[in-house]
Amino acid sequence: MTAPQMICHLADSFRVTIGEKTWTTARISVAPIPVPGWFVKWIALEVPLAWPRGVKTRPEVDQERGGTPPKDFEADLGDLRRLLDRFTGEPRDFEWQPHPIFGRMGEGDWMRWGYLHMDHHLRQFGGVSAED
Repeated sequence: MTAPQMICHLADSFRVTIGEKTWTTARISVAPIPVPGWFVKWIALEVPLAWPRGVKTRPEVDQERGGTPPKDFEADLGDLRRLLDRFTGEPRDFEWQPHPIFGRMGEGDWMRWGYLHMDHHLRQFGGVSAED
């Protein structure tokens, strides 16, 4: 994943979460996992471990498959900022969409997911994190 692809991936992930981009199928396909989704959610959102690298993402948010391709870096970055502001802004002007593995989540879980997801990808580029 390149930095421009990462910006578009994060933007697409927020688009799906807030309903600006919908999944192409009625049922989102996920890789079979040997444990319940709630347990994976608990591990991902609550256990203080870094998310693993190399986990395949959904095609709708994969810039080499079905995601939004990078165009102009500054414009793409502006789009991500707009989506992040909408994701975190109040009052909400959207309904949270289900996560493809974790299912329906409340606002606190979505905020935690947003932080961890951005942090995970920002750390891929020069050790920068959402905390910096």
